[in-house]
Amino acid sequence: MKRVLAVLLAAVLLCATLAGCEKEASGRELTVFAAASLTETLTELGARYEAAHPGVKLIFNFGSSGKLADQIAAGADCDLFLSAAPKQMNLLDLSRDETQNPNRYDFVDAATRLDLLENKVALAVPEGNPKGIDSFDRLAEALRVGDVLLAMGGEGVPVGQYTQKILAYYGLDEAELAARSLLSYGEDVKAVATQISEKLVDCGVIYQTDAAAAGLTVVDTAAEAMCGRVIYPAAVLKNAKNPDLARDFLAYLRSAEAGALFTAAGFTPLSGS
Repeated sequence: MKRVLAVLLAAVLLCATLAGCEKEASGRELTVFAAASLTETLTELGARYEAAHPGVKLIFNFGSSGKLADQIAAGADCDLFLSAAPKQMNLLDLSRDETQNPNRYDFVDAATRLDLLENKVALAVPEGNPKGIDSFDRLAEALRVGDVLLAMGGEGVPVGQYTQKILAYYGLDEAELAARSLLSYGEDVKAVATQISEKLVDCGVIYQTDAAAAGLTVVDTAAEAMCGRVIYPAAVLKNAKNPDLARDFLAYLRSAEAGALFTAAGFTPLSGS
């Protein structure tokens, strides 16, 4: 009898151990740091991925790419990083030279890095377009005479950096415009879009995808000569707790299913999406 009980007890312990291992194996979490402009599409794609992978939980941290890069450099837990511009990714990638990565940070698994998406910089106006801003040319004229309030991304925000290039393209001095109270800054692209939606400004420079998500009217998009291409790089990080899962989710973001959703949102999928 004692022998039978011992066998039964061993079987119970084995089942409990296997159940615990299965729970541990399936209950994986993936932490993704992503540019604020990806909020809507990645949230939807994350839900689809979780539905197809029971036990996997995606944790998103959306924000300005500059702030996200700072958090990663400070040691924040992150498996996968999606930036709204190469500059912020370069700051974490040791394979880049000292002009692009002056601190010699080594967080990016360069073998996984790829250009995932392309976006467009757009000039958006609030409902009714009270100042009649219908193009970047018209915006430049209005800024010169001091007849407009423009919302743009702040320092370290990719959309703000693209806007700085547009101002320079037109020979406009950002510091002078700010001193004349013609500029209003947002901490990320979503904050800029909110200022436009709430009619706190006369117009703003955001991405065309954020304009679509916010239901804003786009009156012009910037040519490549004005601010360059708007490329979104993505990479698994070297300190990822779940690197295999991160690679799998990144592969999913390059799939036809993900590509269709990105396209519908206004992005142009790259890297074979």
